[in-house]
Amino acid sequence: MGIEVRQSRSRNQMTDSTVSRKSAAPKGRPTELRRAEQQRAQETRSAILNAALTEFASRGFEAASIRSIADRIGLQHALITYHFRTKDILWQAVAEHVFERIQHSWKNYLTDEPPARATDRVKLVYQALFRFTVDFPEFHRFMLQEFLGYSPRLQWLADTVLKPLINWLLPQIHAAQDEGSLPRADPILIHYLLISLTSTLSGFGPEMQVTSNVSASDPAVVDAYWKMVEELIFNRPSATQDSGKTGSPSGKAGRRARVADGVKNPE
Repeated sequence: MGIEVRQSRSRNQMTDSTVSRKSAAPKGRPTELRRAEQQRAQETRSAILNAALTEFASRGFEAASIRSIADRIGLQHALITYHFRTKDILWQAVAEHVFERIQHSWKNYLTDEPPARATDRVKLVYQALFRFTVDFPEFHRFMLQEFLGYSPRLQWLADTVLKPLINWLLPQIHAAQDEGSLPRADPILIHYLLISLTSTLSGFGPEMQVTSNVSASDPAVVDAYWKMVEELIFNRPSATQDSGKTGSPSGKAGRRARVADGVKNPE
């Protein structure tokens, strides 16, 4: 009897365990399904945003259409409007998506151990932006479409994204100027000078290819271009270096002396 009871209890325990597993299974399965659905929805949303970036960059906001965006990735028009009700909402989502990726790349450069010198911080920020525009040339064209004239989208972009970024960048540029690494000019002018330099390869890449057979996406070209930017913009002699040079007159007197010396001792 004792054995039978133990066996009965064992069978009951097995039955209870089986019932418990069966009752738990329906709860686990919907969770997995929800996760899979969320993953698919996220992948669909990312595909829509990438296709919309290309569409807006190549055709501009007015000429772009949700139907064309759907055709680019083989989706139904209704699926895009399910995620983004209107073209305006989709455009804003694209802008936010792109700048989030740019800010993420900045954090990779600056979060762990940000450089002590402002010059190095400024250099890393614009280098990250440059690398992003090379990898995603559609970004520059997307922005250029809005810069051609005033629009409510440009105002939204300025208020939501650009002004906060610029308000963070300008003090960094000013500090780099104090270190003697950047020209003495209005920091906002320095900012847009650097913006134009970071977008050269993405903006002129096709022209460079047909005129000179130079690929703007060639890693060697990319590295050489950024090295040139650093040498032209950031590698300025500091005031201490200038003052440390002996026997080298500065200003107009120095230029006159060098000219006179050149006349006396032509090469």
